[in-house]
Amino acid sequence: MKQLENTFKLACLVNGKRTELEIDSSRSLLDLIREDLGLKGTKEGCGEGECGACMVLVDGRAVNSCLMMAVQVHGKEMVTIEGIKGKDGGLHPLQKTFIAEGAVQCGFCTPGLIIASEALLRRNPKATLEEIKLELTGNLCRCTGYEKVLSAVEKARGKK
Repeated sequence: MKQLENTFKLACLVNGKRTELEIDSSRSLLDLIREDLGLKGTKEGCGEGECGACMVLVDGRAVNSCLMMAVQVHGKEMVTIEGIKGKDGGLHPLQKTFIAEGAVQCGFCTPGLIIASEALLRRNPKATLEEIKLELTGNLCRCTGYEKVLSAVEKARGKK
């Protein structure tokens, strides 16, 4: 194993599981998630915080993991798309409504859209259509158009 120059002992909760590992302190959160933790649902799109494909929840707040350093999640709770589940451990209500409404095509943007929607509905379970639109402005989708996505989020309100 390569000796890291600027190491940091990271401890956080990842999808409900206590995680500790030694990382290079210059590592991005996105690289930590995909490469060190092997969680491939979080995608790198633009690498500049413009597309939302890399969104995860950090202490309940949606963040672009490409813009965060991994050390910033030390002592915090992080939820990736792999940690978004229904109460029974199956599909989450947002995942169900995305499928039912046809809000998924290529799927590249879907994890970020679900993370952003989950963050909103945790804060505001009765979010209006305008609030949903505003929340999702940081998420780009090339395939679905947004009508089906908006409909899916609206139908998921109150189903958690």
